[in-house]
Amino acid sequence: MRLIGQKINLFLDYKTEKSIINRLRSEGCVFAEEETQLLTSEARSIEELMNMVEKRVSGLPLEYVLGFTNFCGLRIEVERGVFIPRPRTEFLVQQAKVLTRPYDIVLDLCCGSGAVGAAIATDLKKILLYSVDIDPVAVRCASRNITKIGGHVYQGDLYDVLPHSLRCQVKIIVANAPYVPTDSVKLLPREARLYEPKVALDGGKDGLDLHRIVAEKAPYWLVSGGHLLIETSEMQGAKTFEIFVKAGLITQIVRNEELDATVVIGTKSG
Repeated sequence: MRLIGQKINLFLDYKTEKSIINRLRSEGCVFAEEETQLLTSEARSIEELMNMVEKRVSGLPLEYVLGFTNFCGLRIEVERGVFIPRPRTEFLVQQAKVLTRPYDIVLDLCCGSGAVGAAIATDLKKILLYSVDIDPVAVRCASRNITKIGGHVYQGDLYDVLPHSLRCQVKIIVANAPYVPTDSVKLLPREARLYEPKVALDGGKDGLDLHRIVAEKAPYWLVSGGHLLIETSEMQGAKTFEIFVKAGLITQIVRNEELDATVVIGTKSG
């Protein structure tokens, strides 16, 4: 008899394991073998495993079934209704870490699960992390990932909920704000369209509504020499660049082809 909440290792016979792999593959899971291993490693009984398999074949994203995803080497808790961090966003973290020093104030806007801020804070330690999201589900999830490393999580609309004491004190602002144009949301993969929150995907008519707001207000929060970093798409990079310039930021675009990741970086002049 297993203890409640205690994880055990399941040892499946070959026939059962093959059956699960075939079931997942028949429902379109490209990495059926890897998913079977993950599900087996997290399940605490055969009954729980089969329940997880049923959820997965129904179309529920694997990360929701497992309750976590791997991001920058961290186990980030996720739950149904929160945006699932993408591998490309690790490039945003990499760029932010280059510019961050101990005791800097880092602000993570549209934080979702809190993955970006958690990855920066875990690697650099001694930073002061503030994370914000408008969605209560995201805030609940981010709190589990961030408060254990000493960060602060706020629910509200971008800068509106931040302490006024942070004005002109923030060194790094990072934002993986939604940047999918409204008319393109219906073209996203089925798992994203059906299960992830629209507020975390839909960036307005051209996808850049939140980029404009974040960039316009960033100089009021950044310290001189501070940086704003926003993830965007390769196609939208030039427009996000223009938005940053209009906000008075010294601007550059950086690109990682392997991850298909584009980040626009703006610096507040002294």
